[in-house]
Amino acid sequence: MAERLLIIDDDARLAAMVSDYLTAAGFVVERRSTGGEGLAALDGAAFDAVILDVMLPDIDGFEVCRTIRARAETPILMLTARGEEMDRIVGLEIGADDYLAKPFSPRELQARIRAILRRGRAAVSGGALRFGRLAIDRESRTVRLDGEEKTLTSYQFDLLAALADNAGRVLNRERLLDLVKGEELDAFDRSIDVHISRIRAAIEDDPKRPRRIITVRGAGYVFAKKQDGES
Repeated sequence: MAERLLIIDDDARLAAMVSDYLTAAGFVVERRSTGGEGLAALDGAAFDAVILDVMLPDIDGFEVCRTIRARAETPILMLTARGEEMDRIVGLEIGADDYLAKPFSPRELQARIRAILRRGRAAVSGGALRFGRLAIDRESRTVRLDGEEKTLTSYQFDLLAALADNAGRVLNRERLLDLVKGEELDAFDRSIDVHISRIRAAIEDDPKRPRRIITVRGAGYVFAKKQDGES
């Protein structure tokens, strides 16, 4: 069955071009020109991913992203004509799975959409990884700390699982991107840092003094196999 995509963008010409390209690639695509219309569409139907513009005429795209993320884990790719790094960081912090600055090539957009869809539907075999109080269940794609489920985006779950699979090994940003995305895509270094910060907020007792995901200056990150007192 073809995967369903929702484009929320008031640039009619761009939205039509993207829609035609993705439809030709085998997707079922719907378009909405305002944030309100996009949220209403999501209330009325299931979509596999959302392509969301930041600059909308009624509701700020960041607010639309927050609303979607509060309701569901539907993968979100944000678009913007503004290429500032801070905009990208804000989008990732509020739950976007990826970010693409205009102008972009339809081919790159398709590659990024396929990447977030692949992450969203992945069900890695092998059951749960357990590290003391922390459990990472690949089959249900859930993370629990002391039995309490923690909320992560699909991207953040895959990033955490990649770190945990390589516990005790230092992974640089490029290697993490390769493990999570599964293909070479342009990315700015801060994207990984933002997601790590969100993961730490979910699983660390003190995110400002992390003991599970450790930064190795100039090298990357390492997932600690054990914390003090764990067996």
